[in-house]
Amino acid sequence: MAVLLLVLLYVPARAQKVFDFNERCKQAYHEIVQLKLNSGQQLLNAEKAQHPDNLIPYFLENYIDFFTLFFNEDPAEYQKRLPNREARLKLLSEGPEKSPFLLFTRSVIHFQWAAIRVKFGNNWDAGWEFRRSFLQVKNNQQSFPNFTPNLLYAGAMQVAAGTIPDGYKWLSNLLGINGSIKKGMSRIGAFLQGTDEWSVLFHEEAVFYYCYLKFYIENDRPGVFKFIEQQELDVVNHHLFAFLAANLNINNQQAEKAEQVIAGLNNNSGYLAMPVWDMEMGYAKMHHLDAGAALYLERFLATFKGKFYVKDVLQKLSWHYYLQGDEARAKTYRQKILQSGSTDTEADKQAQKEAMTDKWPNKLLLQARLLNDGGYYRQALALLHGKNTGYFSLTEEKLEFAYRAGRLYDDMGNDSLAIVFYKQAIDLGQRRKEHFAARAALQTGYIYEQKGDKQTAIEWFKRCINMKDHDFKNSLDQRAKAGLARCNSE
Repeated sequence: MAVLLLVLLYVPARAQKVFDFNERCKQAYHEIVQLKLNSGQQLLNAEKAQHPDNLIPYFLENYIDFFTLFFNEDPAEYQKRLPNREARLKLLSEGPEKSPFLLFTRSVIHFQWAAIRVKFGNNWDAGWEFRRSFLQVKNNQQSFPNFTPNLLYAGAMQVAAGTIPDGYKWLSNLLGINGSIKKGMSRIGAFLQGTDEWSVLFHEEAVFYYCYLKFYIENDRPGVFKFIEQQELDVVNHHLFAFLAANLNINNQQAEKAEQVIAGLNNNSGYLAMPVWDMEMGYAKMHHLDAGAALYLERFLATFKGKFYVKDVLQKLSWHYYLQGDEARAKTYRQKILQSGSTDTEADKQAQKEAMTDKWPNKLLLQARLLNDGGYYRQALALLHGKNTGYFSLTEEKLEFAYRAGRLYDDMGNDSLAIVFYKQAIDLGQRRKEHFAARAALQTGYIYEQKGDKQTAIEWFKRCINMKDHDFKNSLDQRAKAGLARCNSE
């Protein structure tokens, strides 16, 4: 017995795990968020060696897995990194119960893996990850109401839940939550204005979420770019901010600005290598009918191992060669659409649908579309000058012309002419499979919303939602639903 007591006395007690977000961990976090993943990992390795009971490095390593898998979608990397998820969740659960990081770190890991699961086609698993994340951050708010990072993630998830389209209602039922765009954005906004230690630390991450939600959900595009300008974001050395700026500019019909951002990147080898830069540059050049677009899009396909937007890129390449008169290569790329990628995104679904037909777009309308989407409005308008629906023989071409003309006048600020053409598009296409009529109704809703006529805007958003069985149904419904929520909340 005495020997046993002596042995127990000399057995070192197991050290208590801690959540110590010390200066080295903060530096590692900032490196990782800039997508300098290697230098971030080196700092985490040093911290783990010196303070093996600190759990924060394991939490931050999930950010490395998240960015690597989310942007590059490499199936081999996914299989390699998937076990890290369970191991980290188990390890983090050993942290002190009195720390707000106990639930917060696990909530963030579930949130990040929800996004990863979507990228790898596991939507059911993604839904469960999202649910766990939401419940954990909700419980954390109740236990630690003054822990400000709760606002960021609770707000982002509340906004997302508030805009789930009908096609994904299973997810909202699964979550058992009622989202609110207004309340969610208010929470993120409050976090961004915070001055406490954690608001300052997670500010860059908050900017990223806030800009995307403000752009796509609140539809406040001028507000987004004003915010980016006011924040003086470093889009040269901070690759996450650069991606944000390039991607939003492309989707805001500012292809030239997107090109400038990508061309100005710090190309130091320490950053995460991402084929997506070639995709974004290819899109930007495609929108100016630049022959150089093919180089970037083909390089993306050669290096990207994922499935998202592969069909869309192949479609763009088929269009590129079609417009150049190279029918053989155009057909080759169209055929590849049927053999590659996935249909998880609306753009990929549309590319697949087009590839299954033997029809090619009207060249004039396709050029006008690409130029308009890139922000080259006057060049696009010049192509359509003197044309009307009677110029085109096919109903689908008449419909697309009406929408394209409406969108051009809309983008150039001529609301009255835009509405005239949008109504033509709706009359021609409200019972057809093409998305132009629904999109015209959505854009008309936006015009009236901006005029302050909320009631009329609501009518148009509802009209968009009520159109059935058309292309891009889920994404257009989501935007119309967000419009309804904005108008009804005021």
